Amino acid sequence: MEENLREMLGAFGRAKAAGDTRALPGLAVCSSGLQFAMFNGAVLTAPVEGASELDERIQAAGAYYASRGLRWSIWVCQGWLDRDLRPKAAETFYRHGLHLVVELPGMEAERIETSARPLPELEFRRVRDPGTRATFNHIMSIAFGIPFDISLQIYGSEKTWGGGLTGWVAYREETAVATAATLIAGGVIGVYAVGTLPQHQRKGCGEAIMRHALECAQAESGLQRSVLQASAAGFHLYQRMGYRPVTRYAIFAYS
Repeated sequence: MEENLREMLGAFGRAKAAGDTRALPGLAVCSSGLQFAMFNGAVLTAPVEGASELDERIQAAGAYYASRGLRWSIWVCQGWLDRDLRPKAAETFYRHGLHLVVELPGMEAERIETSARPLPELEFRRVRDPGTRATFNHIMSIAFGIPFDISLQIYGSEKTWGGGLTGWVAYREETAVATAATLIAGGVIGVYAVGTLPQHQRKGCGEAIMRHALECAQAESGLQRSVLQASAAGFHLYQRMGYRPVTRYAIFAYS
């Protein structure tokens, strides 16, 4: 899951010529070059034994992004933190000016369960040209509240879509309604960017496109196991699809 997430954050670093990804001691950092914390993400890459070690890694990430004058975020997998550190870790982030944005369960499924309900008939188009990139961006901007001009520089860039990252747009009677993306890395299929326009939510569109994206990734890679970081809105759907929580992520941001 961690390796897959690092590759996903790395896609943001590929989007623009000013982007960058690199490994630091115990950290992987990516920079999109944009003033948007969630597109400049750091992740831990080795266990953290205590508060002083966590301090060092936060300082290293902060120095990297400060040298570029960028807002940034760090995705912290609970599994990397020593058990004694976990209850106190948030205090360490707060001392460095980082605030908690959201906590997400990390989930995995060995296989996807058959849908228990009929799903809508949709047309699925792969993101592979300016039109589908623009449509994917439109839905992402609305569904996740990302400023349109910022989102466009990521999802509208041809350079984002590569390295195992595949995007899909679902259409209902020629109207784009939902998105999903998969990334093959770390021996698993990562599921990302599952979003549905508000007026088409609660109709099965998100589940339908997610299943299609997974089926295509499974056929391409031969893999069955998939992972994701679940929003509160999607948690119960993912459970019905066969996912189970295996860890938790806390995302802190410096702005």
